[in-house]
Amino acid sequence: MLSKIQYISQGTTAAEQLQNITAALDAGVNWVQLRYKHRPVAEVSVLATTVRQLCTQYNATFIVNDWIAIAQAVDADGVHLGLTDSPVQQARESLGNTKIIGGTANTLVDIYQRISEGCDYIGVGPFRFTATKENLSPILGLEGYQRIVQALADDGHSIPLYAIGGITVDDADALNAAGLYGICLSAGITAAQDKRETIRLLHQKMYG
Repeated sequence: MLSKIQYISQGTTAAEQLQNITAALDAGVNWVQLRYKHRPVAEVSVLATTVRQLCTQYNATFIVNDWIAIAQAVDADGVHLGLTDSPVQQARESLGNTKIIGGTANTLVDIYQRISEGCDYIGVGPFRFTATKENLSPILGLEGYQRIVQALADDGHSIPLYAIGGITVDDADALNAAGLYGICLSAGITAAQDKRETIRLLHQKMYG
């Protein structure tokens, strides 16, 4: 079963990434997405190898953003692919049917594309403005999610949807009530003063 709370890593250096990921795992995160963009493949590979070992120790799911070859090399649990990243079919051929493949979407058209491609879950956003991501897509807000969830339900689709983009603990109740399967947080966990309490509250809100 996919965790309802996904931590998307932050950090401008490998050391900072590792520090943030370790702190998130210590606080109770059980799904880490390594997002380390625009870096040399060797550097990302070394970091991914260490994070794979960490996630195994903490019994946490580990997926890699974008880098299919690295995900395969370190035996990650899967990958997350943006709309302009490598094709989902390529990831499936490289990683096999047992690995998790997630995809980004912004519109209902994107979501249907992701469903047809065979994604296991879809990260839909952004919920609100976030400085974490470059070239931000149009903001959805709560009403945008409600419309998407209703449209998919009307068509009989039940793929897990994750809200992403500037999400905090205070948003979890409303997003859960709107019918989202889960939430992805980056700064909401990285910058939390009390990470353990933040994760506890997120679990309480998302799992009931």
